[in-house]
Amino acid sequence: MFHFHSVHLDITVGTKRGSDELFPSVSNGPYIMTTTANGNDSKKFKGDIRGPGSPSRVIHIRKLPNDITEAEVISLGLPFGDITNLLMLKAKNQAFLEMNSEEAAQNMVGYYSTMMPIIRHHPVYVQFSNHKELKTDNSPNQERAQAALRALSTPHMDTAVVAPSSVLRVVVENLVYPVTLDALCQIFSKFGTVLRIIVFTKNSQFQALLQYPDGVSAHSAKLSLDGQNIYNGCCTLRISFSKLTTLNVKYNNEKSRDFTRPDLPSGDSQPAMEHPAMATAFTPGIISASPYAGATHAFPPAFTLQPAVSLPYPGLSIPSLPGGLASLSFPGATRLGFPPLPAGVCVLLISNLNPERVTPHCLFILFGVYGDVMRVKILFNKKENALVQMSDSTQAQLAMSHLSGQQLHGKSLRITLSKHTSVQLPREGHEDQGLTKDYSNSPLHRFKKPGSKNYSNIFPPSATLHLSNIPPSVVEEDLKMLFSSSGAEVKAFKFFQKDHKMALIQMGSVEEAIESLIEFHNHDLGENHHLRVSFSKSSI
Repeated sequence: MFHFHSVHLDITVGTKRGSDELFPSVSNGPYIMTTTANGNDSKKFKGDIRGPGSPSRVIHIRKLPNDITEAEVISLGLPFGDITNLLMLKAKNQAFLEMNSEEAAQNMVGYYSTMMPIIRHHPVYVQFSNHKELKTDNSPNQERAQAALRALSTPHMDTAVVAPSSVLRVVVENLVYPVTLDALCQIFSKFGTVLRIIVFTKNSQFQALLQYPDGVSAHSAKLSLDGQNIYNGCCTLRISFSKLTTLNVKYNNEKSRDFTRPDLPSGDSQPAMEHPAMATAFTPGIISASPYAGATHAFPPAFTLQPAVSLPYPGLSIPSLPGGLASLSFPGATRLGFPPLPAGVCVLLISNLNPERVTPHCLFILFGVYGDVMRVKILFNKKENALVQMSDSTQAQLAMSHLSGQQLHGKSLRITLSKHTSVQLPREGHEDQGLTKDYSNSPLHRFKKPGSKNYSNIFPPSATLHLSNIPPSVVEEDLKMLFSSSGAEVKAFKFFQKDHKMALIQMGSVEEAIESLIEFHNHDLGENHHLRVSFSKSSI
């Protein structure tokens, strides 16, 4: 017997589009399956090359992982309507699903053409088949497929065993930075295909309702994400099962989206809903349609629906999320596109600095871990305050979220957005004792190259530092002596096994690690090697 509640469906929605849409498919005759003696599936037809094809109730699914299960293939189709037949071609990593109507099949192909399904890290291709219906024989493989189909498609199937609902209610507490519908989609699609989502403000709290195809995904997402922070120390997710069994979305826009219905209008007004409690829940303004347009290091948009619904923000890599969010493997590597700052806000005001010890250089190196620092100004009359200009608002956001509250020279950094749009250089002849520095042409910028691999190595300050560009002649003792020369404690050291150009060094505290990074990043180790230092995600 097939027990649905024991299956964990690891199907997520990714963004990669394949270039091999034109692919050998199947001929138009009736399709008869046979099973060869060794149990592999074989086909009795000639292949043909074709384009996306005209609509049909039968869907052809390609590039499936070797260990694909019937349940996983069925779950791709279930959100769109009843499935009337299933054909597994495991030896060819393919399957065919027959939907109960052509409309359901069209919705399914339309959805997956914009949101490619990823099953255990494999992008899977979904297209119309040339067949108008599936005919299957009675081989053991096909009997197993039919049994799975019966178990998963029967209306009385008890998913309540797993979860009371496939709809989650998400409340974001401590909303320091805006959270968008798209950001939530990226986080929650790790646990299953997000079918529909609605965001709104109720009782002054930012909330969302989010529907999965099944209770298993909802249960799994709740288990993993409840209580996690989206950003360091803020934007905490509180997740419960909703009393609603389905979401009725009328518009595809920044407040609501039905991914199974890409044909919905964007609507100028508030998204309307059948559920009376929901209709009163909307207040405009928490989420803007285009959070910002101006990131200079833009990755491709994470989702592209048709133009009426195409999403405006470019995703920037923020792999350093705390706790459970850090360990998720998001579609598209670890890319989370959060654009919380208004366009153009790239100057930060840093206060509570130690006026005896702070220099423009030390702020340049520290803030340079999270973006390219253009200019730094320590205020002449108030040396515990400084302005730091980053190259764009996303980098300013990263620096602010990672460095706020960290200890520097014995004092806790306070960071806010400045009202200044840039840092002014002193006029010629008006020197300010070197308190203002322009770093726009510095060779030390870590993020000059768009898409630089440094984007995927941005981590919060930690006691363990990652060292790279170590010359062959430099040994462990040299580096331990160097890092303890400033009076800091070196707790542990380890070269990378495969590559002695890199090492981890663990300092006595996060504060010591911050000061060591400032002091020894770009330190000349001889042989034309300048040491590169960054915070590590792992400890020794």
